[in-house]
Amino acid sequence: MDRTAGHKSAAQFLYPPIEPFDQRMLDVGDGHTLYVEQSGNPAGLPVVVLHGGPGGGCSPAMRRYFDPQRYRIVLFDQRGCGRSRPHASVEANTTWHLVADIERIRKTLRIDRWVVFGGSWGATLSLIYTQAHPDRALHLVLRGVFLMTRDELDWFYGGGAGRFWPELWHYFTGLIPQSEHDDLIAAYHRRLFSGDRAVETRFARAWANWENALASIASDGHGGDSPAEYARAFARLENHYFINNGFLEEDGQILRDMDRIAHVPGDIVQGRYDMICPPASAVRLHRRWPASEIHMVTHAGHALSEPGISAALVRITDRLAANLR
Repeated sequence: MDRTAGHKSAAQFLYPPIEPFDQRMLDVGDGHTLYVEQSGNPAGLPVVVLHGGPGGGCSPAMRRYFDPQRYRIVLFDQRGCGRSRPHASVEANTTWHLVADIERIRKTLRIDRWVVFGGSWGATLSLIYTQAHPDRALHLVLRGVFLMTRDELDWFYGGGAGRFWPELWHYFTGLIPQSEHDDLIAAYHRRLFSGDRAVETRFARAWANWENALASIASDGHGGDSPAEYARAFARLENHYFINNGFLEEDGQILRDMDRIAHVPGDIVQGRYDMICPPASAVRLHRRWPASEIHMVTHAGHALSEPGISAALVRITDRLAANLR
């Protein structure tokens, strides 16, 4: 049976779970060490997987989008999150530090060129990394496109998504005095970096739960209460990046610089009903990137685990494994 024919859940499209053949803590300087792992075939097609957030961390499930017989799968936790240390730290933690880290990993593992695979913030970072090092990407596979623009931040933290989820928006905003509602990112920033661990954790959970609750098209509005340490790292790092506009030179920088990677082929997988990263950004990116193909998944939201998104991503990675050498 074709693994991508029909579906009941995302799991049936994915490859069986595998264990890493290499795990290490890599010192990248500035007091940071990163968790890096490799799985699959050491002689296979290299792919680096860039997780979302910022601050989300990688997970074993991310290995399962690649045929382990044909791929050399590289995952890592970005600065401050997951198993990387120091945990939840925003010191020496910017987009450009992460770009340098990706290159350090590539060189350490002695990989010449690789497929770059990322979703949400991982898609943002994939694009910025490839624009900085256009000769290192064989192909880009992007999901749930986020271009790190003010318009996108205003959608999610300025009330746009809240019009579809007014009860959740009421709770998210209700923790903040009305006088600070003109800039909720800044309001949460003051609390996430208050120095009071209890306050930081409370607002970190609210920040994480607002996003988690909107990730899936099947959501009933209950994103679950994230574990304290995970929520604190996720919320602090994400907020740190957003309040600094992704550390980009100007709003719209990614689209501005698409000519740098016009020759790099890519696939964009986008959920039609993505509440976190609406499809408009994916379409804008596709129009500026002639070498890309866009796959709009009709019945899907933002989550990597959406069945239609999982199916599309596995079809793409299978195709690349067959065609790229």
